[in-house]
Amino acid sequence: MTKKKKGLVATAIFTLVSILYVSPLFIVLMNSFKKKAFINLEPFSLPSEKTFIGPENYLNAVDKYGFLQAVIWTVVITVGSVLVILLCTSMFAWYITRVKSSTTKLLYLLCVFSMVVPFQMVMFTLSLVTDRLRLNTPWGLVIIYLGFGAGLAVFMFCGFVKSIPIEIEEAAMIDGCSPLRTFFSVVLPIMKPTYISVGILETMWIWNDFLLPYLTLDLNKYSTISIVIQRMQGSYGRVDMGAIMAALVLAVIPIVVFYLSCQKYIIKGVAAGAVKG
Repeated sequence: MTKKKKGLVATAIFTLVSILYVSPLFIVLMNSFKKKAFINLEPFSLPSEKTFIGPENYLNAVDKYGFLQAVIWTVVITVGSVLVILLCTSMFAWYITRVKSSTTKLLYLLCVFSMVVPFQMVMFTLSLVTDRLRLNTPWGLVIIYLGFGAGLAVFMFCGFVKSIPIEIEEAAMIDGCSPLRTFFSVVLPIMKPTYISVGILETMWIWNDFLLPYLTLDLNKYSTISIVIQRMQGSYGRVDMGAIMAALVLAVIPIVVFYLSCQKYIIKGVAAGAVKG
């Protein structure tokens, strides 16, 4: 088989795989414009004059279930958590990479170890601690996300810092820069690819997360998108499928657009920190 034919076969295979991945999103979008009764009866058929309901499912999700308020809290939690994770973990990674000691090596190993600890081991203790420390608010959840998101972020930032020539920082120190000014004026701009990569990964995780907000937030006051969608299932088997489909579309669109516009930076950021200079 020639190289051209191999390329065509690979293209056909990846096209098919892409269609399989996109098809659930298309099915959800299609069913969001159907009447509730027909979503279960004809889930794979296109909306017709008989089944089409227009934007009523979207209006129902927004008005009846408080979807817009959940979007606001989700944006606040996501943006706040990502900013705190990026700032704190990048500074921490720079410190433990440049300061060679047994303590910094231990701290790095603890961060890496945190990535392999199952969440189920700490979830009940976490819920108890957050209630006693009154961290059951969006601002407290930002601190919790910092703890759970630090492992991956520190790992990626450390890999990138190792590729930065230390002579650049030494030159800044000679010119009179303090450590903080060296970091913010010299190191931080160089770390931009990894900042973008970590930001994308953390944003996608926090935006779609259900378990942490459900376990820690005071649900009588605060709700995220995932919690509101779960509430749409109702009780005693009652499920508002129309509102659920509409809410899923509204929840997926922002993160899909964000990912598609930034996906090229993920590979660039990971590759930038893959080789030690």
